[in-house]
Amino acid sequence: MTNAERMPDDLHDATLARLLRQLTVETDRFAEMFGEAHGLHRTDLNALVVIMAATRRGRQISPGQLARALHLSASATTTVLDRLEIAGYVERDRSSDDRRRVELRMSDRIVRMGEQYFRPLGVEVSRAWARFTPQERVTIIEFLTASIDATLQVRARLTGNEG
Repeated sequence: MTNAERMPDDLHDATLARLLRQLTVETDRFAEMFGEAHGLHRTDLNALVVIMAATRRGRQISPGQLARALHLSASATTTVLDRLEIAGYVERDRSSDDRRRVELRMSDRIVRMGEQYFRPLGVEVSRAWARFTPQERVTIIEFLTASIDATLQVRARLTGNEG
């Protein structure tokens, strides 16, 4: 029996919560290092992540959708996009379907920079995860998904955006 298996449930919960906080802090620090190295504010990084996620899902994202995702006003979002565009990290293109609509796209330059910086982390994390069986990975995925869902639910309650 491992030390973790001998812990009472409340100690498991406290340990899991502490480890999740620590993981969040460490990944935030890693992202901030990238931002500092490339002159990006935290909001700039968040914008890039939202744009990248939309791209990976095969969707285009507009400045208005980005503003909603970041919980920013239209003017604050414009400021972020202006900074990112001047730096050469984001491009604003007219939609091929509706020329009135602006779509955001990450530049190849920022994609390459991100890959160079984050790929070593991905390799190291993959090495760490290799010790887990496929079933353990399924459990970890379920745990992380449940933790994310719980966080979203509480955030929605606190902001009055339940629905």
